[in-house]
Amino acid sequence: MSVLSACGPKNIQDDNSTPNQKLAKTYAEMGKEHMQYGRYNIALKKLEKALRLDKNNAYAHLYIAILYYKHLESSDDKARQHFEKAVAINPNDSFILENYGQFLCEHDQWRKANKRFQQALENPNSYQYLEIPYGNAGLCALRHNKYHQAETYFRKALQKNNNFPRALHRMAELTYKQRHYQQARHYLQRYEKIAKHSPKTLWLGVRIERTFKNREAEIDYALSLLRHFPDSEETQLLNQSKKP
Repeated sequence: MSVLSACGPKNIQDDNSTPNQKLAKTYAEMGKEHMQYGRYNIALKKLEKALRLDKNNAYAHLYIAILYYKHLESSDDKARQHFEKAVAINPNDSFILENYGQFLCEHDQWRKANKRFQQALENPNSYQYLEIPYGNAGLCALRHNKYHQAETYFRKALQKNNNFPRALHRMAELTYKQRHYQQARHYLQRYEKIAKHSPKTLWLGVRIERTFKNREAEIDYALSLLRHFPDSEETQLLNQSKKP
């Protein structure tokens, strides 16, 4: 599952905002930027300041939720509270809904997470690159073994961008699990043309080519895995698979 992103649309200034609301938006953006650069304690102070100025700033709640969840220890309850406040304040904001969906997904609440993803995708104009939320929704479905739903999301991601590496990789994995080996090979070959291999994609390549008894291609994938990722879990799996 991809990590939650603190990037997103700007906390846009409204001409009708009060001075405190405008200042809160500024502090919220400052908090987000400090978080992106790993200055978490400073980020927390800026975001708390934003919420003292305006407790109804949805993006301040969102950013502090991400901060609590991803970067501060034992803060999941606080994160959940702020996610829920952000959604309550701005229930139609796709970026907030998607981030909350990722949080719920990583806390094993598939149905609630998928509901938030679907709500987020009901407003496609919120996204510059629609393949990204479809991909995130697909990863969540995959995490919870909802293979049919995952495939639907990844196919939609590829409809938006047929060169989206994450979706190509995951479709290769899914079709391999479904024993559609020719399709799996096709997706992996498309992936190879646009992205660098990871341990996961190289190990997948080994297994796909084994099904075709294509020893030369299998060895190529295996050697790349051993050479570039000698300490990876996938290399251990490769070595174990060679044992009699």
